[in-house]
Amino acid sequence: MKVILFELNEVPYKVIYHFCKLYPESNLAKVVSKGRKYETYAEDQGHLSPWITWPTVHRGVTNEKHFIADFGQDLAEQEKQYPTVWNMLAKKGVKVGLFGSLHTHPLPVNFENFSFYVPDTFAAGSECFPKKLEPFQQFNLAMARDSSRVVSKKIPGKEAAEFLMKLPDMGLKFRTATELAAQLVDERINKWKVVRRRTCQSLISFDIFYKQLESQKPDFATFFTNHVASSQHRYWAAAFPEDYESLKLGREWVETYNGEIIYTMKKVDRMIGRLTKFMEKNAEYSLWILSSMGQQAVETREIYTDLFVTNGKTFMENFDLGSYYYELKPSMVPQFNVQIHVDKRKEFEEKLATFRINDQSVHSRQKAEGFYSLDIGFANLDESKIKIELMGQIIPLAHSGMENVKIQDRCGATAYHIPQGSLIIYAPAKGLNGNDVSTISTTDIAPTILRNFHVPVPDYMNKGIFIPN
Repeated sequence: MKVILFELNEVPYKVIYHFCKLYPESNLAKVVSKGRKYETYAEDQGHLSPWITWPTVHRGVTNEKHFIADFGQDLAEQEKQYPTVWNMLAKKGVKVGLFGSLHTHPLPVNFENFSFYVPDTFAAGSECFPKKLEPFQQFNLAMARDSSRVVSKKIPGKEAAEFLMKLPDMGLKFRTATELAAQLVDERINKWKVVRRRTCQSLISFDIFYKQLESQKPDFATFFTNHVASSQHRYWAAAFPEDYESLKLGREWVETYNGEIIYTMKKVDRMIGRLTKFMEKNAEYSLWILSSMGQQAVETREIYTDLFVTNGKTFMENFDLGSYYYELKPSMVPQFNVQIHVDKRKEFEEKLATFRINDQSVHSRQKAEGFYSLDIGFANLDESKIKIELMGQIIPLAHSGMENVKIQDRCGATAYHIPQGSLIIYAPAKGLNGNDVSTISTTDIAPTILRNFHVPVPDYMNKGIFIPN
């Protein structure tokens, strides 16, 4: 059977069941009741993050083998040893369409073998296949860069203009366009609703993905969305205040944001509704809704400001390496990623060892070939008392490449990553169902997909789970 892999990042069964209880007639409730359900478990070691757990899903091995831990890494060696499931499928002639899955830039050498290929929002460039989708990706990347920690109210002019001119051919639905217009009006009246722009990006992305799915009808297609995970991190405490012994965010905050996770899930429900209607016309398809891991409540506090890197070029100028000797890499706040030329690595490490913010050192990790990842995020600092020090010299905040950014919703993470995630396989034509929830490893998913398409499973993978074909 053909597979649509809907990558619903980090959404656990608690959120899924909560939504289905509130909306028993929803598309998601239908899929949950009639689909086969699995609780997935991420066996990756150390700190869990989506840029680690999704490569495990896609490659069928944990991070103890794939060693993928940051955006911007050179993955050529990983692709030789543990290739992604979509590259293995494409190599065997399976028609593959990919949209937004993590670690998918740059385009593969054989990108013409794909039905479509749109890399993730942390891509270092806007290259897509087909090329006509590149104006969307330029707009998408610009919006993601401007709204990494705090949602920007700016709309990137050049990228937006080029994107809007191409919209009729890309698949943006009239309903989505009217929702985007309504959002712009609503956030002027209710300023806090600017946070919903993250969800708007997912709506645009899905419309464009769906147009490609409908026109190309690949055998295997992926679509990644992070908009629910983003809302869970911030607003879990508003949706599930009973999960906390001591909730310090206040009643007003809870009442303002208690509907945000449901708001994001309603958009998921609409996407799923369109996919199930597509499946009614194309019975050979199945829908796999997968999270890679989950989230649960963590104790939190109000965060009014956060200090992090907003201008990587200015930040690196303070290290005085010369622009030729480093390359900025994609990252998600609070991370800052950079590639350092071999001739300057020792100098950079020596200087980095002296780097202090209010007398605190910055945690960093070095990967192979001079890839460095720095964790820079300092909450609730008094801006008048911020002291940035490098090589014994004080750097003014204005020249540091960092900003003490005001946080719109006054929260950090009220929920965080856990190994337990969700997988629902909806294939009505195959009669798959069952009320029991079995537990599987996330390393079981790639071999299951390969077996579904009769592609040999490598010896380093598990055997996967049995799905009738």
